Amino acid sequence: MSVWEFEGKRPVIGEGTFVFPTADVIGEVVLGRGCYVGPGARVRGDYGRVVIGDGTAVEENVVVHARPEDETRIGELVTLGHGCIIHNAEIADRAVIGMGAIVSDWARVGRWAVVGEGAVVPNHQEIPEGGIAVGVPAKVIGQVGEEYRADWERFKRIYMELARERYPGGLKKLG
Repeated sequence: MSVWEFEGKRPVIGEGTFVFPTADVIGEVVLGRGCYVGPGARVRGDYGRVVIGDGTAVEENVVVHARPEDETRIGELVTLGHGCIIHNAEIADRAVIGMGAIVSDWARVGRWAVVGEGAVVPNHQEIPEGGIAVGVPAKVIGQVGEEYRADWERFKRIYMELARERYPGGLKKLG
């Protein structure tokens, strides 16, 4: 894995967390237990702080960053979909940020909320608990149901298993 100290700030990586070798974790970053950080992901705590809770999946090519002397906070059991950007925002527990979505400065995504693929949550916008938001700018169009929650609980556990058990022993570089 590519973990970097920056100006005396060192990442803290929780037990059972897997950071893919081509991902970067830089500076003042706290990764909880059982997280997955996929290939090409960049988690930058170079001049701001990033805190990511237990069991969160930071999928391929995700970018997480914070403003100077500020913080990006991502809760537990969150899924950050492929290629999304989280910048100086707050994502509550069990939220899902879809592929290619952007959550910008001082925005807040509530517990169990979903930001759809390609959506843009602009500065200071709040997506309420359990809300489903899509579009540019993001607009809440519905509420997450119980069936969705049950499916996503299962999916989140799969990423935790990958991080804790399957990737550490099963990944082999060829060539």
